[in-house]
Amino acid sequence: MATQAEVRAERLAQLPFEASANAGPKSVGGFIASVQEIFSHRELLDLLIRRELKSRYKDSTLGFVWSLIKPLVQLLIYYVFIGTVLGAARGVPQFAIFVFSGLTLWGLYSEIIASGTSSIVTNAGLIKKVYLPREIFPLASTGSAIFNFLIQMIVLLAAILLLGQFPISLNLLYVPAAVVIVLIWGVAFAVLLSALNVYLRDIQYLVEVAMLLLFWASPIVYSWNLVVDAAKAHSWLLEIYLLNPVSLAMLAFQRGLWQAGSQVNVIGTNTIQPQQWPAYMDVRLAFAAIAGLVVLFIAQRIFARLQGNFAQEI
Repeated sequence: MATQAEVRAERLAQLPFEASANAGPKSVGGFIASVQEIFSHRELLDLLIRRELKSRYKDSTLGFVWSLIKPLVQLLIYYVFIGTVLGAARGVPQFAIFVFSGLTLWGLYSEIIASGTSSIVTNAGLIKKVYLPREIFPLASTGSAIFNFLIQMIVLLAAILLLGQFPISLNLLYVPAAVVIVLIWGVAFAVLLSALNVYLRDIQYLVEVAMLLLFWASPIVYSWNLVVDAAKAHSWLLEIYLLNPVSLAMLAFQRGLWQAGSQVNVIGTNTIQPQQWPAYMDVRLAFAAIAGLVVLFIAQRIFARLQGNFAQEI
């Protein structure tokens, strides 16, 4: 007997796509028209973001405090077990700030991807009843993720100030650059995956596995120095590692906020070794942002091509 997914795939193969007028796969004009349409519905987007935030913490006593509990528990686990027990904190000053800064930025990216992937299916009732630009749903998930990110940023900045580690330098410019890159790539994949998930529901489970792998492929609970030392004999591996825009954004975010990372005590000696950072980081960040915009354009064009059959498939 055919599974529900197989039945859906067979029905999809027999169904002609009902693309909208601006859904040409290479249409720059179609992309601009979609952006203008979303902007014209900005008040609705604001309402959807508020609705998502309220529904997430509905009937909850602690409310938005829950947006802090998970990262704080993660911080405790990584700090105690990975940092102290397994020794990852050796040679990494202010390890708690280092880890929490990584978890804060990662939380933004992972929430955009996870909630954005299921956003179309979750809002099936609205899509079937009224017309509105469907991209607005993954964008609403992004807005909710940004709100939670801002709450965690307040806690992170408070911790940095309490420890007297607030960095007053031009390195602070790396923070907004890192956040912009994460937003561009996060929205791009959220838009693309939300459309694919309508036709193949296994996508949301595949995303969970991929995000777990990506977490450990990014310098969140281990330092860039460790990566450099591990790839000392094969420097080309570092270039492959930095092709991941999330890893690059993570390093920029840490460079902007983790002041103690500007110098690292060499284990067993009294000398201090400067923290290593990737060469040409500014150029790499610029290329990552440009590449992300290209991927965002392609993702939106694919979304526009697939959205004609959303109502039939969900």
